[in-house]
Amino acid sequence: MIDWGWLAGHLDAIAYRTAQHVYLAALGVAIGFAISFVLALVAARHRALYPPISALAGILYTIPSLALFAALISITGFSVVTAEVPLVLYTLVILVRNIVAGLDGVPAEVLEAADGMGHTRRQRLWRVELPLAVPLIVAGLRLATVSTIGLVTITGTISDAFGGLGYFILDGYNRGNFLTEMYAGAFPSILLALGADLLFVRAQRRVTPWANARTVEATS
Repeated sequence: MIDWGWLAGHLDAIAYRTAQHVYLAALGVAIGFAISFVLALVAARHRALYPPISALAGILYTIPSLALFAALISITGFSVVTAEVPLVLYTLVILVRNIVAGLDGVPAEVLEAADGMGHTRRQRLWRVELPLAVPLIVAGLRLATVSTIGLVTITGTISDAFGGLGYFILDGYNRGNFLTEMYAGAFPSILLALGADLLFVRAQRRVTPWANARTVEATS
């Protein structure tokens, strides 16, 4: 089932496509987080805007990726932009909701204490609210990253130039279900998703040591 000779002869291509896959996923999540962060802050401060923002993000998430890719080709052509726009849009519903939920989860007494200490609204946001919202924000990034890594495999349907590991899956299928090549795209994608998930779990533990301390106290 595995053509080891083919694998040995394509290690450079697999490494290149893996790096490309990571780049496409990381860029999509980074841009999506930047947009989501701004939208979430606006929604948290002006609650009347949260329902329409959340609804719009939800609608965008329901659009089939292949249909969105096809629609964008006529506008942005066969480019990286065509691949990145859907990847960014699909992160919004996850990230906006998690960031808002994290900010909403800050206890009212903590906010009152910050106000009592003379913090301005901006100081309270950066010094109190965001640090306490970190667990949910990281959880959102974790989910968005794993989801985006999976979606990048579909970009191979747009162009061979930036298909990431999805290139091998599609090319193997077009070659009559050449399983070795398909596995060369599928297994590294799975490993990337698992690796990203583990990375965010460890990052969350590092940036929220107080949560770990509470867990230890509860189990002791």
